[in-house]
Amino acid sequence: MRVVFMGSADIACPSLESLLSDPSVDVVGVVTQPDRPKGRQLKVSACAVRTHLEGSGIPVLTPQSINTEASLEALRALSPDLAVVMAYGQILKPTVLAVPRLGCINVHTSLLPLYRGAAPIQWAVANGDAETGVTIMHMDEGMDTGDIVLQRTIPIGPADTAGRVHDNLADAGAALLCEAVHAIQAGNAPRVCQDESRATYAPKLKKEDGRIDWTQSAEAIYNRVRGFNPWPCCTCAVPGARAHTLRVLTARLEDESGAPGEVLDVKGDGPLVACGTGALRLLEVQPQGKRVMQGCAYVCGRSLQRGEILG
Repeated sequence: MRVVFMGSADIACPSLESLLSDPSVDVVGVVTQPDRPKGRQLKVSACAVRTHLEGSGIPVLTPQSINTEASLEALRALSPDLAVVMAYGQILKPTVLAVPRLGCINVHTSLLPLYRGAAPIQWAVANGDAETGVTIMHMDEGMDTGDIVLQRTIPIGPADTAGRVHDNLADAGAALLCEAVHAIQAGNAPRVCQDESRATYAPKLKKEDGRIDWTQSAEAIYNRVRGFNPWPCCTCAVPGARAHTLRVLTARLEDESGAPGEVLDVKGDGPLVACGTGALRLLEVQPQGKRVMQGCAYVCGRSLQRGEILG
Protein backbone atom coordinates (compact mmCIF):
# COMPACT_ATOMS: atom_id res chain seq x y z
CA MET A 1 0.00 0.00 0.00
CA ARG A 2 1.31 3.43 -1.01
CA VAL A 3 1.04 5.78 1.99
CA VAL A 4 1.71 9.49 2.42
CA PHE A 5 2.39 10.50 6.02
CA MET A 6 1.52 13.99 7.25
CA GLY A 7 2.96 14.98 10.61
CA SER A 8 5.24 17.50 12.28
CA ALA A 9 5.41 17.15 16.08
CA ASP A 10 7.57 14.64 17.95
CA ILE A 11 4.52 12.60 18.99
CA ALA A 12 4.10 11.67 15.31
CA CYS A 13 7.55 10.07 14.98
CA PRO A 14 6.66 6.63 16.47
CA SER A 15 3.67 6.35 14.14
CA LEU A 16 5.83 7.26 11.14
CA GLU A 17 8.44 4.73 12.23
CA SER A 18 5.79 2.02 12.54
CA LEU A 19 4.82 2.60 8.91
CA LEU A 20 8.43 2.68 7.72
CA SER A 21 9.11 -0.69 9.40
CA ASP A 22 5.97 -2.37 8.02
CA PRO A 23 6.86 -4.47 4.92
CA SER A 24 3.30 -4.16 3.59
CA VAL A 25 3.50 -0.34 3.53
CA ASP A 26 5.42 1.84 1.09
CA VAL A 27 5.81 5.36 2.50
CA VAL A 28 6.07 7.28 -0.76
CA GLY A 29 6.28 10.73 0.78
CA VAL A 30 6.04 12.74 3.98
CA VAL A 31 4.43 16.15 4.43
CA THR A 32 5.56 18.34 7.35
CA GLN A 33 5.43 21.96 8.41
CA PRO A 34 8.14 24.20 6.91
CA ASP A 35 11.20 25.15 8.95
CA ARG A 36 10.40 27.89 11.46
CA PRO A 37 12.22 30.10 14.01
CA LYS A 38 12.40 28.42 17.43
CA GLY A 39 13.76 29.15 20.88
CA ARG A 40 14.91 32.39 22.44
CA GLN A 41 17.35 33.07 19.61
CA LEU A 42 14.67 32.30 16.98
CA LYS A 43 17.01 29.98 15.11
CA VAL A 44 15.31 28.48 12.05
CA SER A 45 14.89 24.75 12.68
CA ALA A 46 13.19 21.77 11.12
CA CYS A 47 10.24 20.11 12.84
CA ALA A 48 10.68 16.81 14.68
CA VAL A 49 9.37 14.64 11.86
CA ARG A 50 11.63 16.18 9.23
CA THR A 51 14.63 15.79 11.54
CA HIS A 52 13.65 12.15 12.13
CA LEU A 53 13.76 11.52 8.37
CA GLU A 54 17.25 12.90 7.73
CA GLY A 55 19.20 10.53 5.52
CA SER A 56 16.20 8.33 4.76
CA GLY A 57 15.86 9.36 1.12
CA ILE A 58 12.08 9.65 1.46
CA PRO A 59 10.62 12.67 -0.38
CA VAL A 60 9.59 15.40 2.11
CA LEU A 61 7.17 18.18 1.22
CA THR A 62 7.08 21.30 3.41
CA PRO A 63 4.40 23.58 1.93
CA GLN A 64 3.32 26.76 3.68
CA SER A 65 -0.20 25.56 2.86
CA ILE A 66 -1.15 22.02 1.94
CA ASN A 67 -4.33 23.27 0.30
CA THR A 68 -2.81 25.16 -2.65
CA GLU A 69 -3.02 23.84 -6.18
CA ALA A 70 0.76 23.34 -6.25
CA SER A 71 0.57 21.20 -3.10
CA LEU A 72 -2.32 19.19 -4.53
CA GLU A 73 -0.33 18.47 -7.68
CA ALA A 74 2.66 17.33 -5.61
CA LEU A 75 0.41 14.98 -3.63
CA ARG A 76 -1.25 13.58 -6.73
CA ALA A 77 2.17 12.89 -8.24
CA LEU A 78 2.86 10.51 -5.33
CA SER A 79 -0.25 8.43 -6.22
CA PRO A 80 -1.06 7.53 -2.60
CA ASP A 81 -3.57 4.84 -1.69
CA LEU A 82 -3.90 6.27 1.81
CA ALA A 83 -2.82 9.32 3.79
CA VAL A 84 -2.01 9.05 7.50
CA VAL A 85 -2.15 12.26 9.53
CA MET A 86 -0.86 12.82 13.05
CA ALA A 87 -0.02 16.17 14.66
CA TYR A 88 0.52 17.80 11.28
CA GLY A 89 -0.61 21.31 12.18
CA GLN A 90 -2.68 22.30 9.14
CA ILE A 91 -6.36 21.81 8.33
CA LEU A 92 -6.94 19.65 5.25
CA LYS A 93 -9.61 20.87 2.88
CA PRO A 94 -11.85 18.41 0.98
CA THR A 95 -9.67 18.70 -2.14
CA VAL A 96 -6.73 17.27 -0.16
CA LEU A 97 -8.82 14.60 1.57
CA ALA A 98 -9.96 13.39 -1.86
CA VAL A 99 -6.45 12.77 -3.23
CA PRO A 100 -5.68 9.33 -1.70
CA ARG A 101 -7.69 6.46 -3.22
CA LEU A 102 -8.73 5.19 0.23
CA GLY A 103 -8.98 8.60 1.89
CA CYS A 104 -7.17 10.01 4.91
CA ILE A 105 -7.02 8.63 8.44
CA ASN A 106 -5.95 10.50 11.56
CA VAL A 107 -4.23 9.30 14.73
CA HIS A 108 -5.94 11.33 17.47
CA THR A 109 -4.86 11.20 21.11
CA SER A 110 -8.23 10.91 22.83
CA LEU A 111 -11.21 8.58 22.97
CA LEU A 112 -13.31 10.44 20.43
CA PRO A 113 -15.79 12.06 20.53
CA LEU A 114 -14.20 13.17 23.81
CA TYR A 115 -11.64 15.97 23.57
CA ARG A 116 -11.85 17.02 19.98
CA GLY A 117 -9.37 19.77 19.22
CA ALA A 118 -5.76 20.81 19.67
CA ALA A 119 -4.86 19.78 23.25
CA PRO A 120 -6.65 16.52 24.15
CA ILE A 121 -3.84 15.10 26.28
CA GLN A 122 -3.40 18.19 28.44
CA TRP A 123 -7.09 18.73 29.11
CA ALA A 124 -7.74 15.07 29.94
CA VAL A 125 -5.05 15.20 32.64
CA ALA A 126 -6.02 18.70 33.82
CA ASN A 127 -9.63 17.59 34.23
CA GLY A 128 -8.57 14.67 36.43
CA ASP A 129 -9.63 11.89 34.04
CA ALA A 130 -8.60 8.37 35.03
CA GLU A 131 -8.15 7.23 31.43
CA THR A 132 -7.69 8.45 27.89
CA GLY A 133 -6.69 6.72 24.68
CA VAL A 134 -6.01 6.80 20.96
CA THR A 135 -8.52 6.88 18.12
CA ILE A 136 -7.83 6.08 14.48
CA MET A 137 -10.52 7.84 12.44
CA HIS A 138 -11.41 8.61 8.87
CA MET A 139 -11.02 12.33 8.25
CA ASP A 140 -13.83 14.53 7.01
CA GLU A 141 -14.41 18.29 6.84
CA GLY A 142 -15.19 18.62 10.56
CA MET A 143 -12.85 19.02 13.52
CA ASP A 144 -12.15 15.42 14.58
CA THR A 145 -15.67 14.34 13.61
CA GLY A 146 -14.92 11.47 11.22
CA ASP A 147 -15.93 7.82 11.55
CA ILE A 148 -13.92 5.74 14.02
CA VAL A 149 -11.82 2.83 12.78
CA LEU A 150 -10.18 1.66 16.02
CA GLN A 151 -9.71 2.87 19.60
CA ARG A 152 -7.45 1.87 22.46
CA THR A 153 -7.78 2.98 26.09
CA ILE A 154 -4.84 3.70 28.38
CA PRO A 155 -4.95 4.66 32.08
CA ILE A 156 -3.86 8.01 33.48
CA GLY A 157 -2.06 7.46 36.78
CA PRO A 158 -2.77 9.82 39.69
CA ALA A 159 0.75 11.30 39.42
CA ASP A 160 1.04 11.25 35.61
CA THR A 161 1.86 14.52 33.87
CA ALA A 162 0.73 15.43 30.37
CA GLY A 163 4.31 14.79 29.26
CA ARG A 164 4.23 11.20 30.49
CA VAL A 165 0.79 10.54 29.00
CA HIS A 166 2.03 12.09 25.73
CA ASP A 167 4.81 9.51 25.53
CA ASN A 168 2.47 6.63 26.38
CA LEU A 169 0.01 7.71 23.71
CA ALA A 170 2.75 8.12 21.11
CA ASP A 171 3.61 4.42 21.49
CA ALA A 172 -0.02 3.30 21.71
CA GLY A 173 -0.91 5.29 18.61
CA ALA A 174 1.91 3.73 16.60
CA ALA A 175 0.77 0.20 17.46
CA LEU A 176 -2.89 0.93 16.79
CA LEU A 177 -2.08 2.62 13.48
CA CYS A 178 -0.52 -0.58 12.16
CA GLU A 179 -3.65 -2.53 13.06
CA ALA A 180 -5.85 0.02 11.31
CA VAL A 181 -3.74 0.12 8.16
CA HIS A 182 -3.75 -3.68 7.90
CA ALA A 183 -7.53 -3.74 8.33
CA ILE A 184 -7.95 -1.11 5.62
CA GLN A 185 -5.65 -3.10 3.34
CA ALA A 186 -7.76 -6.20 3.94
CA GLY A 187 -10.99 -4.31 3.31
CA ASN A 188 -12.49 -5.21 6.69
CA ALA A 189 -11.76 -2.07 8.74
CA PRO A 190 -14.59 -1.04 11.10
CA ARG A 191 -16.27 2.31 10.47
CA VAL A 192 -18.36 3.65 13.36
CA CYS A 193 -20.07 7.04 13.48
CA GLN A 194 -19.22 9.21 16.47
CA ASP A 195 -21.90 9.91 19.05
CA GLU A 196 -22.31 13.69 18.82
CA SER A 197 -24.17 13.83 22.14
CA ARG A 198 -20.93 12.83 23.93
CA ALA A 199 -18.63 15.30 22.18
CA THR A 200 -16.33 17.50 24.26
CA TYR A 201 -13.61 19.92 23.17
CA ALA A 202 -9.97 20.52 24.03
CA PRO A 203 -9.02 24.03 22.89
CA LYS A 204 -5.47 25.08 22.17
CA LEU A 205 -3.58 25.97 25.34
CA LYS A 206 -2.56 29.53 26.17
CA LYS A 207 -0.02 30.67 28.74
CA GLU A 208 -2.77 32.20 30.85
CA ASP A 209 -4.43 28.79 31.21
CA GLY A 210 -1.63 27.94 33.64
CA ARG A 211 -2.34 30.80 36.03
CA ILE A 212 -3.22 29.26 39.41
CA ASP A 213 -6.50 30.27 41.01
CA TRP A 214 -5.92 29.42 44.67
CA THR A 215 -9.68 29.58 45.38
CA GLN A 216 -10.04 26.30 43.49
CA SER A 217 -9.75 23.03 45.38
CA ALA A 218 -6.29 21.57 45.94
CA GLU A 219 -7.27 18.58 43.80
CA ALA A 220 -8.34 20.78 40.88
CA ILE A 221 -5.09 22.77 41.01
CA TYR A 222 -3.05 19.58 41.39
CA ASN A 223 -4.62 18.16 38.23
CA ARG A 224 -3.87 21.34 36.31
CA VAL A 225 -0.25 21.25 37.51
CA ARG A 226 0.00 17.74 36.03
CA GLY A 227 -1.96 18.58 32.90
CA PHE A 228 0.04 21.68 32.03
CA ASN A 229 3.45 20.08 32.57
CA PRO A 230 5.61 20.52 30.50
CA TRP A 231 3.74 23.46 28.88
CA PRO A 232 2.48 26.06 29.67
CA CYS A 233 3.11 25.08 33.33
CA CYS A 234 1.10 26.41 36.24
CA THR A 235 2.29 29.72 37.64
CA CYS A 236 1.61 31.98 40.60
CA ALA A 237 2.80 35.38 41.81
CA VAL A 238 5.12 35.62 44.83
CA PRO A 239 4.78 38.98 46.65
CA GLY A 240 7.28 41.12 48.51
CA ALA A 241 10.46 43.01 47.75
CA ARG A 242 11.66 40.17 45.53
CA ALA A 243 8.32 39.68 43.81
CA HIS A 244 8.42 37.26 40.91
CA THR A 245 6.47 34.63 39.00
CA LEU A 246 6.88 31.07 40.19
CA ARG A 247 6.30 28.04 37.97
CA VAL A 248 4.99 24.95 39.76
CA LEU A 249 6.05 21.72 38.08
CA THR A 250 5.10 19.07 40.66
CA ALA A 251 3.08 19.17 43.87
CA ARG A 252 1.50 16.96 46.52
CA LEU A 253 -1.97 17.07 48.04
CA GLU A 254 -2.16 17.64 51.80
CA ASP A 255 -5.08 17.88 54.20
CA GLU A 256 -4.57 21.37 55.63
CA SER A 257 -6.60 24.57 55.41
CA GLY A 258 -6.20 28.32 55.33
CA ALA A 259 -6.97 31.37 53.24
CA PRO A 260 -6.58 30.64 49.49
CA GLY A 261 -2.96 31.26 48.50
CA GLU A 262 -1.73 31.46 52.11
CA VAL A 263 1.68 29.96 52.81
CA LEU A 264 0.98 27.58 55.71
CA ASP A 265 4.41 26.04 56.15
CA VAL A 266 7.92 26.61 54.78
CA LYS A 267 9.53 23.44 56.15
CA GLY A 268 9.91 19.95 54.75
CA ASP A 269 9.77 19.23 51.01
CA GLY A 270 8.66 22.70 49.99
CA PRO A 271 6.18 25.47 50.78
CA LEU A 272 2.68 24.35 51.72
CA VAL A 273 0.00 26.59 50.21
CA ALA A 274 -3.70 26.67 51.12
CA CYS A 275 -6.32 26.31 48.39
CA GLY A 276 -10.09 26.75 48.33
CA THR A 277 -10.23 23.37 50.03
CA GLY A 278 -7.14 21.46 51.09
CA ALA A 279 -3.56 22.48 50.39
CA LEU A 280 -0.68 21.81 48.01
CA ARG A 281 2.95 21.15 48.88
CA LEU A 282 5.08 22.64 46.06
CA LEU A 283 7.71 19.98 45.42
CA GLU A 284 9.41 21.21 42.25
CA VAL A 285 9.39 24.84 41.13
CA GLN A 286 11.12 27.31 38.86
CA PRO A 287 11.43 30.95 39.94
CA GLN A 288 11.32 33.50 37.15
CA GLY A 289 14.69 33.62 35.36
CA LYS A 290 16.12 30.75 37.44
CA ARG A 291 16.67 27.03 37.06
CA VAL A 292 14.23 24.30 38.08
CA MET A 293 14.73 23.38 41.73
CA GLN A 294 13.23 21.34 44.54
CA GLY A 295 10.70 23.16 46.70
CA CYS A 296 12.90 22.79 49.78
CA ALA A 297 15.82 24.44 47.97
CA TYR A 298 13.56 27.28 46.85
CA VAL A 299 12.49 27.95 50.45
CA CYS A 300 16.12 27.94 51.64
CA GLY A 301 17.13 30.43 48.97
CA ARG A 302 14.33 32.87 49.66
CA SER A 303 12.92 34.19 52.93
CA LEU A 304 9.40 32.98 52.24
CA GLN A 305 7.31 33.53 55.36
CA ARG A 306 4.31 31.78 56.79
CA GLY A 307 1.21 33.86 56.23
CA GLU A 308 2.31 35.36 52.92
CA ILE A 309 -0.37 35.20 50.24
CA LEU A 310 0.59 33.94 46.79
CA GLY A 311 -1.26 35.44 43.84
